[in-house]
Amino acid sequence: MSDSASISSGIAARYATALFELAKEGKAITALEGDIDALEAALAGSADFTDLISSPIYARADQANAVAAIAKKMALSDLTANTLALMAAKRRLFVLPQLITTVRAMISDEKGEVTAEVTAAAPLTAAQATELAATLKARVGKDVKLKTAVDESLIGGLVVKVGSTMIDTSIKAKLAALQNAMKEVG
Repeated sequence: MSDSASISSGIAARYATALFELAKEGKAITALEGDIDALEAALAGSADFTDLISSPIYARADQANAVAAIAKKMALSDLTANTLALMAAKRRLFVLPQLITTVRAMISDEKGEVTAEVTAAAPLTAAQATELAATLKARVGKDVKLKTAVDESLIGGLVVKVGSTMIDTSIKAKLAALQNAMKEVG
């Protein structure tokens, strides 16, 4: 890991720990989880928001005003809004994506959950998602929260990542394995 990435993750971890502990103390973990989901969706859906938090060309005051307006518009909790305001005042908004990831992991630990990143060739139906979560819960021993994505290049099947374990049942992977086996034969 590069030094700047290490520094960024350290900064994000400190803010995330403070935010999580204050939410836990105030019994507001559910509200915090909603805020984190909303912020993640906003970052994914808005290039302007991503630019605002990562670009050094915006003045501190401009970032603070913009973040305050965004927090109000998104109806974020006071705790999250104040944390974002502090991050803007300290020029630390650039670590927001890492903060989201860290807080999400802390919330999952608190709830006894594990997050599984699932990539499928086509969107999963509600029944498929429920069955997959139940199967993973039986294997892992904890409640499983699915984070799904679609990658049509898989052709069919799934790629599931739970912690450091990866299960790849995609047709793309099977074809690649068959291609390697054919190279070894001939």
